Amino acid sequence: MNNSCPRCKQELEWDGHYYCKPCQCYFDKVGFCPDCAAAMEKLQACGAASYFCNQCNELKSKSRVRFEFQRAKA
Repeated sequence: MNNSCPRCKQELEWDGHYYCKPCQCYFDKVGFCPDCAAAMEKLQACGAASYFCNQCNELKSKSRVRFEFQRAKA
């Protein structure tokens, strides 16, 4: 996946968070359920990431999750 700024389309830097130098903004990478479009919870275990939809109450395959960069809340 290309980690581009949703505002200026420049490549985002990683400093522990996604950062766009031209826009001077931090972004969060949010996954959305492919079935109901609800924001998903990322579960990290044993070095692998899984995605859980609280709306559907089930795990979803990472390959089906739709990712979007949203401006981080201060």
